[in-house]
Amino acid sequence: MNEASAPFPNLFIPDGKSPAEAYGRTSHLGIGAHQDDLEFMAFHGISSCYESEAAWFGGVVCTDGRGSARSGEYADLSDDEMAAVRAEEQREAAGIGRYSFVEQLGYPSRRIKTADGRSQLASTLEAILLRTQPEVLYTHNPADRHASHVAVCRAVVEAVRRIPPYSRPKKIYGCEVWRDLDWLGAEDKIALDVGGRPELAERLNACFKSQIDGGKNYGEAVLGRRKANATFHDSHSIDAADQLWFAMDLSPLAENEHLSLRDFVQAKLDRFGEEVLGPLD
Repeated sequence: MNEASAPFPNLFIPDGKSPAEAYGRTSHLGIGAHQDDLEFMAFHGISSCYESEAAWFGGVVCTDGRGSARSGEYADLSDDEMAAVRAEEQREAAGIGRYSFVEQLGYPSRRIKTADGRSQLASTLEAILLRTQPEVLYTHNPADRHASHVAVCRAVVEAVRRIPPYSRPKKIYGCEVWRDLDWLGAEDKIALDVGGRPELAERLNACFKSQIDGGKNYGEAVLGRRKANATFHDSHSIDAADQLWFAMDLSPLAENEHLSLRDFVQAKLDRFGEEVLGPLD
């Protein structure tokens, strides 16, 4: 969406650098559907870059937050007012996490679920990817249960495929949010260690007060999943990390442009089925 139609400024750079510098120094990029998705699913990148002089995390939020659940002090807010609140919460998180930048695109969720809207989003993301050229990219996974998350994943894959191969991220992680990825087989599951900065994680999660007060304590739920993932990850060895977040490696989709998302996911489902049904033969 253009800046004139958005209820908040598009681009926020916490340390005040120029847009060119903020984009150019980004080594880790997260692309999420909603405000708070970056902090939940891409904390591995945020934590890896925090206080680093060489690595910087940049964030992109695709939708406007207008349809968010609301209660308590937020119950009577209009959609525009809610969008403004959520945008400010995201900027606060970017400051706490010392992001290189956060860019909020302001697309309506319903828009990116259409073919035309998804193509438009892919064009926007293509431009951001060309400006940043990150080494590592975090986004939603294609087996997520939230339709907006899947739409963003599809747009990200399309955007990556549009840019020259030499400019594409070396690693692309499709992260869990609205459906965990514990079901993935060992060869398909990436376990990201997210336990290094618990205080930072708690501060970031607490930024999104409008959602917590709205009846969804995502912060506690995310920390609980991270701890559970670490404990249940391997039944035959002691825990190597105290918090894990699971992801799919989406890099093959960038390396093979003829591989459809459907076939990519189907192969993982087939391996899961074989793993579950094999012992029952």
